[in-house]
Amino acid sequence: MNSVLRKTAYQLHLWLGLTSGLIVVIMAVTGCILAFEKELKHAINPEKYFVKTVKKEKLPFSVLKTKAEQALPDSLKVSRVEISSDPTRSYAFRSLKMNDQALTYWGTYIHYYRVYIDPFTGKVLEVENAKNDFFEIVMDLHRRLLLGEKIGKTITGYSTLTLMIMLVSGLVIWFPRKMNKKALKGMFFIKTSAKWKRVNYDMHNVLGFYTVIPLLLIVYAALIWNFEGFDKWMKNTLNGKAKTDQKAKSTIPSEGSSKPGNIIDIVGNRVEKSLADKKSALITFPKTDEGTYYAEVTYGNRQYQNEQFNFDQYSGQILKHQLYNNKNIGYGTALRARNYDLHMGSIFGLTGRILYLFAGMIAASLPITGFIIYLNRKKKKPKRKKVKVKPLSN
Repeated sequence: MNSVLRKTAYQLHLWLGLTSGLIVVIMAVTGCILAFEKELKHAINPEKYFVKTVKKEKLPFSVLKTKAEQALPDSLKVSRVEISSDPTRSYAFRSLKMNDQALTYWGTYIHYYRVYIDPFTGKVLEVENAKNDFFEIVMDLHRRLLLGEKIGKTITGYSTLTLMIMLVSGLVIWFPRKMNKKALKGMFFIKTSAKWKRVNYDMHNVLGFYTVIPLLLIVYAALIWNFEGFDKWMKNTLNGKAKTDQKAKSTIPSEGSSKPGNIIDIVGNRVEKSLADKKSALITFPKTDEGTYYAEVTYGNRQYQNEQFNFDQYSGQILKHQLYNNKNIGYGTALRARNYDLHMGSIFGLTGRILYLFAGMIAASLPITGFIIYLNRKKKKPKRKKVKVKPLSN
């Protein structure tokens, strides 16, 4: 391999690792904690996620929404509800307002509540101040380092970009100068019988190689979220000439026009009907006069496998209905829809999620083992050349 390329890759890998190592460790550790967030939450606090008795009929959505809002402080309104096809699961209503200009986590969330309700009885199981939720704090630490959208997201965004460069440069360094049987063995195996310094080096070198592909996929998905320009460029490039769908809008009715009953019940019943053979659904309520009820019904454990609805907020009419496997949406839009699953590993099923968990654990160790390598090399003193002293001639 070209020595100039190798030296350049080494210098990039070294100095970028020293400057961003701590942030990479924080993002990797928090990512591991969040890998099985839902499963952990359900196991720790089952009383708010599951109902005690399943009945034949559920209460109307409008009644449940009213009960949720009555349980909220300061006359707050709910903005979204999460429901499940599992009849034992509660409904989770959310009320959220953020300040993207805030400089800390506590300032970012003006308010954030979740109200868990038994859909059969209307009983409020719990009103959760999500700002104090452990997993929510870990999520913000992962995304923004608790430093707000403006500063924190910028730091994690560029740290993610730095990590991508480190992964590529590490791959260049990993490739040996000369290929032989000994070098080949050192590329893929940790020499556990060696001294601890060599074991540490092998852990950094070998484990880094085995996780480079999942980590690059994780990094790519994170870059899509952090850099809007990159996101748009990828989507537009891959979409090519594919038509971009127009955003659905509600038609504001004229004065005196009749209203067809309670719209949220119409929307809720339609979503419930679609949910029958699927897993879960999110319904987001309109935020503006022209906004729509947006529903996303997920088929299984892969979030991108869903069907989406936009309902007119005044009539309940379906304005837009789109399936995830629609071939006309364009490759860019399809890839963007898979971004969450690509980042979490769920795009490859449960095996992918477990693989990503181990990749995240190794990613957290790489800056540590790399720093130890750096310290060990600094301690090495250059060997003095022995000078042969010629005997004095008589």
